[in-house]
Amino acid sequence: MFKFLLFVLLWRILGNPFLAILVFLVVLYIIDRRFVGLSPSIVKPFRRLSAIRRLRQQVLMNPNDVPGKHELARLYIERKKYAKAKELLMPLQDTLDRSAEFWDDLGAALAGLGEHDAAEAALRNALSINPKVKYGAAYLRLASLKAKSDPGAAIKHLESFRLIDTSSCEAYIQTAKLYAQLGRKEDAARALAECGQNYRALPRYKKRQERKWAIKAWWGRLTGPR
Repeated sequence: MFKFLLFVLLWRILGNPFLAILVFLVVLYIIDRRFVGLSPSIVKPFRRLSAIRRLRQQVLMNPNDVPGKHELARLYIERKKYAKAKELLMPLQDTLDRSAEFWDDLGAALAGLGEHDAAEAALRNALSINPKVKYGAAYLRLASLKAKSDPGAAIKHLESFRLIDTSSCEAYIQTAKLYAQLGRKEDAARALAECGQNYRALPRYKKRQERKWAIKAWWGRLTGPR
């Protein structure tokens, strides 16, 4: 009802239904980005492309720039350019052998290319160096790798992640999905309910970060875990 009234108001103010629709969509996007976060950022991809161009030039000028190559690989992973990320990361294994962040990034690139065994080995290297690397992100990646082949192991990885990042609503969502795959509907529903309880207990700044996952959990409770 609110959206309809807003549209009607814009139509009356602007006098043009097509212009009203355009402004209406812009307003909805701004509200979502400010309070919810379900829609993707329009600005972020352009900033990322700019950073990639800068780092590519930087690495070209200085082939021994290890931090630059590592950061460039991370940006490629964000863009799902996993082959390019792997090409940059593989030669850095000896240099960054004791970097948990490096092994987590390499694992992400290898997983994106479907090289599951190599990805698992890299992620386990990351966890052996620092079990809390990137707030437990390596556990989420391992859970994703094991979701189909070994759901039980995947759940254990998710439980390890939840012990590290107790404020993550995403972990509850992933856990519910895995339970649903195993046919454990009650456990899946319980995970979604716990997600809502966890979200309500978060401080305001953290709620903004976790809101989209909390909304997905709420929708899952309405429609049933799957």
